[in-house]
Amino acid sequence: MPAATSAAAAPTTPTTPVPTISIRPVVLPAPDRPVDLELRVTAPVTGDALPILLLSHGQGFSHHLSSLDGYAPLADYWAAHGFAVVQPTHLSSRTLRLPADTPGAPMFWRSRAEDMSHVLDRLDDVEAAVPQLRGRLDRDRVAVAGHSMGGHTASLLLGARAADPGGTAPDLADPRITAGVLLAAPGRGGDALSAVAAENYPFLLTTDFSTMTAPALVVAGDRDDSAHLTVRGPDWHADPHVLSPAATTLLTLFGAEHGLGGVSGYDVAETTDEDPARVSAVQRLTWAYLRTRLYSGDTAWQEARDALTAAPSPVGRIEP
Repeated sequence: MPAATSAAAAPTTPTTPVPTISIRPVVLPAPDRPVDLELRVTAPVTGDALPILLLSHGQGFSHHLSSLDGYAPLADYWAAHGFAVVQPTHLSSRTLRLPADTPGAPMFWRSRAEDMSHVLDRLDDVEAAVPQLRGRLDRDRVAVAGHSMGGHTASLLLGARAADPGGTAPDLADPRITAGVLLAAPGRGGDALSAVAAENYPFLLTTDFSTMTAPALVVAGDRDDSAHLTVRGPDWHADPHVLSPAATTLLTLFGAEHGLGGVSGYDVAETTDEDPARVSAVQRLTWAYLRTRLYSGDTAWQEARDALTAAPSPVGRIEP
């Protein structure tokens, strides 16, 4: 059965969550990687022409959150509201236990973006591995989301640039991806970095958002100081919004630290600002933004913005 395309009628905006399926691992052969690429695919049980949402994990202290097994609060919600969510295990995941001298270690920043393009190249294989999805994916509607280092990965796929010391900045943008969400993503490099970050993650020194021309929602916590990475405090995580010509929307969450209330997993110890209400807001607002970006004329984003503004005690603010 051929894959669904944008020529198919757009599904009605989901308002009530539906049952989902989650399949792991889906293994894609990747001869140029030290190991094959493993994925988790989470999708609604029913519905056709499902938009595809690639989700890039961060790093953190836990082993399995930084893999296809993390970010359940986001993946579960997005899938229950109509997305087919694809989560790779990047080479930076501790679960892979790759040697420290593996080329690209420790962050594998270039490989992370390449993983996502590889997924899109091999959607036939994904459908073959998950028969329940066969013919149900809308390959013309693709978005990307990422948290922390995953936000950096998402920004590269949307057009941002970075380079290793002495190297050129590769163009890792994937034109098949037309919208994104950057959650607590790294900001600009140069003198904004801490000495520790500059020494250990020198690719961050060259981050350039001026070429990020695909639309994105930037989500930042106003208490996310990330002192191990930056000397600029919480404002650093708003840089993709400030410095990109297309990331025109910023959601600032009040009282949020790097975990944004707990988006990386349910009840995880490394979440320093655990707040189910905050996670719920991130779920709703990110879904609504992507829904409206992928479906012209959809009102989900405006409705979500209005609800945030009208709340007696808003959890954040949206600019502009």
